Amino acid sequence: MKNVTLDCSSQSKDEPQTDYDGAWKEVLERYFPEFMAFFFPQAHEGIDWTEGYEFLDKELQQVVRDAELGRRYADKLVKVSTRTGHETWVLVHVEVQGQVERDFAKRLYVYNYRLFDRYDHRVATLAVLADTHSRWRPEKFAYELWGCRVHFQFPVVKLLDHATHWDLLEKDSNPFAIIVMAHLKAQATQRDAQGRLHWKLTLVKMLYRRGYSKADILELFRFIDWVMLLPENIEATFSENLRQFEEDMKMPYVTSVERRGIQQGIQQGIEQGIQQGIEQGVLQNAREAVVDILEVRFGNVPQSMVQRIHAMEDLDLLKMLHRKAATVPSLEEFEASFDRAPQKT
Repeated sequence: MKNVTLDCSSQSKDEPQTDYDGAWKEVLERYFPEFMAFFFPQAHEGIDWTEGYEFLDKELQQVVRDAELGRRYADKLVKVSTRTGHETWVLVHVEVQGQVERDFAKRLYVYNYRLFDRYDHRVATLAVLADTHSRWRPEKFAYELWGCRVHFQFPVVKLLDHATHWDLLEKDSNPFAIIVMAHLKAQATQRDAQGRLHWKLTLVKMLYRRGYSKADILELFRFIDWVMLLPENIEATFSENLRQFEEDMKMPYVTSVERRGIQQGIQQGIEQGIQQGIEQGVLQNAREAVVDILEVRFGNVPQSMVQRIHAMEDLDLLKMLHRKAATVPSLEEFEASFDRAPQKT
């Protein structure tokens, strides 16, 4: 998930860009049971939450590394226990998709069967469409050839649909009701700073009035503050209004030193996301450079070798292999040196 902004090409240079990516990652990890209950109640009911759950982020990246397509706010692989059935555990693959992607359904199908093949356990693929195009609603991938049929269907939730049920969101105590409202209003006010100021204040005040714990108020405020960035001059107005509100409520949670910590954490999250994107971009370029020079010198390169190269995470080793690819007399000799190359552990 190396892209962190949504539809910002039309924003002016002075307008803050919204990092939906990091914000969604955090709330998915913090409120995963609530996420499932809000968006996918049938799946939530089928999970035995007393047994806990485990995020398998590294394992997911190993499976999907060579299919980095589209802009995703967050994708998670979670190992959960089931209430019924012969399997003691299954996998939940959650994808929060931030923009229209032509082959979205195909990609989810590929992820699903790769995960099933790797773990030999059932996989539930669940998608949240967080884009701004109301007609884009992929929900299945299918094809048929000579009597052989493939049909893969997955549950989809469209965030835009919640905009027509705003009154229900305002009454729902699930944290994701607030999260959805903040997401929708962040998108709707991308070029309306005063409108964003109004809705940011409204949603933050709603946190206190719902009776959430201090920890939840801070966590949900962090999401709102993250996705509803304001220009500096208007941010000052927001801070003063919030300070006065907290004084009236006698709950100085956010305007104390804790907000400075929240803002520092948001900035660190954005910077880490950018740095990770840069590092992955450098690695990808290095992998492609090795494959390119092999193809120029020797023609077709075995797919198994290409896959091994694209799975490599060691930049120094890729640089060494690039030099080898440029100098070895044959593909067979390159493969032999590839097999002898030291691997990082």
